Amino acid sequence: MTEPILTLDVLHDELAVCRLPVDAPVPNWVWSGELTSITSTDDELSLVCAADPVPGDITHTADWRALKVRGPLDFSLVGILAGISGALADAGVSIFAISTHDTDYILVRGAQLEAAVAALRTAGYEVV
Repeated sequence: MTEPILTLDVLHDELAVCRLPVDAPVPNWVWSGELTSITSTDDELSLVCAADPVPGDITHTADWRALKVRGPLDFSLVGILAGISGALADAGVSIFAISTHDTDYILVRGAQLEAAVAALRTAGYEVV
């Protein structure tokens, strides 16, 4: 039986990965884009959000683009991120991965988006 082809959608927003102090409140500007991810650890508050509203005094790296794996994905599936990240690593594309309940998001630097899309298509993924 052949494995189904996974489809990834390229999201429109340019994203930023931000680092705030662990005790900082979640700012309202994180909610303006099509993807927001908030992760709190003992060391930091990490935000992924649209790049445009991020204030200049916030520690961040902009120019990220997201590829969304069409889901929802069943929790019994194995190797989704391994396959995608392996294809991108082979092409020299570094990633920042985010997983949600329903799917995975793979962030790549904007300058590497075309190379990422080409590498994924070569590896058999559909990219829209």
